[in-house]
Amino acid sequence: MSDTYRTINDVLVELINNIWELEGNAVITDEFKDITNNDMHVIEAIGIGKGKNMSAVAKKLNITLSSLTTAVNSLVRKAYVERQRSSEDRRIVEIRLTEKGEKAYLHHEEYHNQMIKAAISEMSPEEIPILVKMLKNLKVFFETYGQNKDGN
Repeated sequence: MSDTYRTINDVLVELINNIWELEGNAVITDEFKDITNNDMHVIEAIGIGKGKNMSAVAKKLNITLSSLTTAVNSLVRKAYVERQRSSEDRRIVEIRLTEKGEKAYLHHEEYHNQMIKAAISEMSPEEIPILVKMLKNLKVFFETYGQNKDGN
């Protein structure tokens, strides 16, 4: 393995580990101590505004509907999320953030804004598209990795 590949590997592994740990510490403050980092990602996937159906949120998070149901049940009990039947089709359950959930969402969004500002703070305008391309390549890798386990 070349020095460049080893450096990239070391940085990516450390970055992934740090993001998960530090995000939990930064986002789950005294005000939001009753939720987990996973809960915060469910809140983020629901988003602010009009309700979303459970299937769309589960798909966005790449989790099963039953896993989302478990998470939403917990968030409803903690008053971050509310459920309502669709006015167009009563079989469809929509979920939306409560005022408390929106406050948590905005708190999480601010953390992400700070992270992005730090990432690009010392980059020139010409370098930013290169970073975006690299991150998109990583995203595609992570999305398709399980499909390519045979090495193709």
